[in-house]
Amino acid sequence: LEPQPRCADGLGPRGAFVCGLRAKDGWTRRCRPFAEGFCVELQGRSHLSSGLVLRWFQGHLQRCLGAVRYRLQERCRVSLSACPGQPPTLHILPCSDYVCCHISMAVRLIPAIPLGDALYLTALPPEGPHGSLAPEALWGLNASRQEQRLLGWLKEQAPAASCHLKCLQILKGLRDLRRHGLEEPFCSQWGRVLSSYILKTALFSLLLRGPLEAWDEQFLVERLEDLVLYLRECLRKQVLMDFFLGNTSIPEAVALPRFLKEAAPVNLLSAFDGPTLDLVAFQLVSTWIQAPHIIRMYSSPRYLRPVPAP
Repeated sequence: LEPQPRCADGLGPRGAFVCGLRAKDGWTRRCRPFAEGFCVELQGRSHLSSGLVLRWFQGHLQRCLGAVRYRLQERCRVSLSACPGQPPTLHILPCSDYVCCHISMAVRLIPAIPLGDALYLTALPPEGPHGSLAPEALWGLNASRQEQRLLGWLKEQAPAASCHLKCLQILKGLRDLRRHGLEEPFCSQWGRVLSSYILKTALFSLLLRGPLEAWDEQFLVERLEDLVLYLRECLRKQVLMDFFLGNTSIPEAVALPRFLKEAAPVNLLSAFDGPTLDLVAFQLVSTWIQAPHIIRMYSSPRYLRPVPAP
């Protein structure tokens, strides 16, 4: 079997992919258990189902967890949490008498299909119409290696004491702290609109506007404010294009596979309605203005994320 990814135009959100399978005739008869366990029919062809793969993957993790717990029981507590249609999360809490070591770690475990050149299709949670086969077949594209190449290039071009990564870390921290004061359903919308990928995309886009010398650490506050205002402008215009799909302005030093260069441009904000984006834009600027107060209020221990019971 050979994966054949293509954009899922009309079948799901822009930027989603479906994974067709290239195989010899009659493979479904010879490999019936695989076809029935992992594939769905879409437009007359067999496609690998991210939903079926995710359920299979989650079942195996549950069975393996007992052995892992037994081997690590003297050093840490390990637990697994999962919601239907979502990647499972592994929680690890060290067993130590030192207070400083009572820090839990959460790791999302996401099955992925390698495409070559460090590109992967990753399982997406189903978000389409109930009963439709299309969402069951949707995959996302992971370009982490390409991000690392870009960050390596920026490290060479920017000042030695560049603050661009600190800006991203601080903004993500403010986003997480502000969530404590929000109510549902806006709290969930806040996290989805200002996802880590969208924040990274905004940072990369702003960095390439230059000049990179302006990102010296002495200008940290100014650059952080620029990032907040740039994000607000994108939210108001309801446009923030994916950085790697169909972007012709990426530096030539950052080698990209043809698959990414020729992809159709994707607006990451197209899945959200205008009123939601306007509200997030307003709340984002408010969070920036009130940052010292928010940090003092929501950084107390009672607001820290609780550790799940083993």
